[in-house]
Amino acid sequence: MYLGLDLGTSGVKAMLIDGDQKIVGSASGSLDVSRPHSGWSEQDPAQWIRATEEAVAGLKQKFPKELAAVKGIGLSGQMHGATLLDAEDKVLRPCILWNDTRSYEEAAELDADPRFRKITGNIVFPGFTAPKLVWVKNNEPEIFAKIAKVLLPKDYLRLWLAGEHISEMSDSAGTSWLDTGARKWSPELLAATGLSEKQMPSLVEGTEQAGKLRGELAVAWGMGTDVVIAGGAGDNAASACGMGTVAAGNAFVSLGTSGVLFAANASYLPKPESAVHAFCHALPKTWHQMGVILSATDALNWYSHIAGRSAAELAEELGYTLRAPTGVTFLPYLSGERTPHNDAVIRGSFIGLGHESGRAVLTQAVLEGVTFAIRDNLEALKSAGTSISRVTAIGGGSRSRYWLASIATSLGVPVDIPADGDFGAAFGAARLGLIAATGADPVAVCSAPKTDETIEPVASLSGAYEAAYARYRAAYPAVRGIAH
Repeated sequence: MYLGLDLGTSGVKAMLIDGDQKIVGSASGSLDVSRPHSGWSEQDPAQWIRATEEAVAGLKQKFPKELAAVKGIGLSGQMHGATLLDAEDKVLRPCILWNDTRSYEEAAELDADPRFRKITGNIVFPGFTAPKLVWVKNNEPEIFAKIAKVLLPKDYLRLWLAGEHISEMSDSAGTSWLDTGARKWSPELLAATGLSEKQMPSLVEGTEQAGKLRGELAVAWGMGTDVVIAGGAGDNAASACGMGTVAAGNAFVSLGTSGVLFAANASYLPKPESAVHAFCHALPKTWHQMGVILSATDALNWYSHIAGRSAAELAEELGYTLRAPTGVTFLPYLSGERTPHNDAVIRGSFIGLGHESGRAVLTQAVLEGVTFAIRDNLEALKSAGTSISRVTAIGGGSRSRYWLASIATSLGVPVDIPADGDFGAAFGAARLGLIAATGADPVAVCSAPKTDETIEPVASLSGAYEAAYARYRAAYPAVRGIAH
């Protein structure tokens, strides 16, 4: 048996799979996000431990024998979080999360230093880890002075699980400190933020062993004494492992809290000016590119609170047949935006509202706004040298066939829906646990699921969608002039 632990923003998911990669069961523990000021987003790392214990306890209650047979554990986690520890591994302050934008000025300052883009292959985004540390240095100097280790969220879980300060390439690529092509920390970039390599965890590949489960936890969970923990992956790379998106030419679109268009690469293809993320993959000698939008299902959930209807009810109101855009445009920049704008200040808006603009029209505009943001990501990936001929859809938003038809039509490519099953980050993490424990071939293990259904572009609406996308593209610079 193999256990995958996925530390998300709203919860921790634990999944058990057997040696044939059949899902045995899963359980979860909930998390809350603290927003003490505008643009801030934090979590207490103690919550991660509590939620993990809650999730594993759920598995132990239902599958005690299977949990006892676990030989490997894989970790997946929300990326970019700054978890700051002192010399005794005590947490110095709440973790600053991926969607926290307070350090946008520090990010711009670091990004103006040409060494960062040259070495990391990426823009220094406000959500990345390095600018957060500069913010702490500038605003909480007494805490900065005590920092002995900086860990990413899932790697803090590893510290609790195994007592080791270890990270891996895919997650570390999102810090702005990794030499992404060489797959190692950059002492030069660390020094530029007032840190040194001794304050970083050691690095392994996501498929390699990275500690063993502490005896105390092994006893509490009813496991054996020799349970291997894999390096693991950042959440998007872990999802790619779950979806089999590990070879060049494979791609997926994720409609979760945030939105991602992810393409695997056999080589390192940076183009930072496009705002495309060029990161290490979880498998050795592989990389990936992805465009990231900060509000995908988050945008629909925001609107559902205002409309007084659940997101599912709003989607059902549209039906299943794709409609032509109405002329109402929604910009989904509720928390700023990454790809392609790298704009922490911009905010969302509706444009083109009229007396006739009822609830369904606004719901349609919200879905189209996210769709067009993903189309922006496709154009950015194309400019970075990556072509996509089809995508597989994952995430909660992929349950909406209407939304997938919108995406297929705007991107001009088929959207595949995998056969029933959970092939997300927790499953990918469990696969990495299997590989680390058994030495199995990573590519053979990380195969793609069968396709249950394919959503084709609606050719008769392609022209209307192109016109609506052009309006969407024209809206950003106009709104930016007001927001800035």
